[in-house]
Amino acid sequence: MTAFDWLGRTLSYVRSQGLIPGLNKSAYEFKHGTAYRIDARWPGNAVFDSQWDVLIILDACRPDLLAEVSDNYDFLPKSPATIRSKGSGSLSWMERNFTDDWATEMTNTAYVSGNPFTDELVADGQFGYLDEVWRYGWDDEIGTVPARPITDRAIDTARTRDFDRLLVHYMQPHFPSIPDPVDSGIDIENFGDGWDSIWDDLAAGRISKDRVWKSYRANLNYVLDDVSLLLNNIDADTAVISADHGNAFGEFGFYGHPPYNPIPALRTVPWVETTATDSGSYEPTTERQTRRVTDDEVTSRLADLGYR
Repeated sequence: MTAFDWLGRTLSYVRSQGLIPGLNKSAYEFKHGTAYRIDARWPGNAVFDSQWDVLIILDACRPDLLAEVSDNYDFLPKSPATIRSKGSGSLSWMERNFTDDWATEMTNTAYVSGNPFTDELVADGQFGYLDEVWRYGWDDEIGTVPARPITDRAIDTARTRDFDRLLVHYMQPHFPSIPDPVDSGIDIENFGDGWDSIWDDLAAGRISKDRVWKSYRANLNYVLDDVSLLLNNIDADTAVISADHGNAFGEFGFYGHPPYNPIPALRTVPWVETTATDSGSYEPTTERQTRRVTDDEVTSRLADLGYR
């Protein structure tokens, strides 16, 4: 868009919406458009370019948030190492990591996922084994996939399938926060309406950063309890705990995690290397199911997570 085009759109917004709303909408488009154009020039680190046996993705986890809870878990350092993610949202992270460049690595990888973007971004046969837990492990009341079904299926996969690598994608600490919900009333038919408003309310000052951060941190502790269980019931010489993207809390005027954005709050993610040993102390109870999910259900679930 040229400067002349942008000015024309701004005038159109002002005429139709009034001075302040029109200028705000124009500024919003300019900010996000600029970020989008810059983002493609900052490629980030491909996850398959690193050595790991198990990669645990904590959806939307910031390194500074992980550092805050590190004293609670013996597998976390006080200052987590970081990498630059390829995406600022799950969509761009999958688009840029699950490519033909890594076809061989993916066919040797089992992928257990709670993220509904696999429906459109993972092709049939792309991974050696794909367990889309979100298709049958979704909880309509909380509007997401709880941690335990992911843990169960990851443990079962590690014990019963023979693959070089295991990729495990939890949905937490991504909102909604299971132990400390900031909002309520989310359902599968209105996926995303409430959780989008967390960031809208934060941006507008209707809720404090401390309140959102507290809920965010509680959700991280919730999922890390399951990560601890996972690490004690699988074998891995190198198990990595990372994230697909972070969350913006007002940095450079951004909130949440727009999908194509280069700012560090979104693209800098933890990269914690540890080990795992199967003690045999836990037996999974969640069985894999083959369930058809309609396009409307997929859209609804993505919206519940703030992606639509």
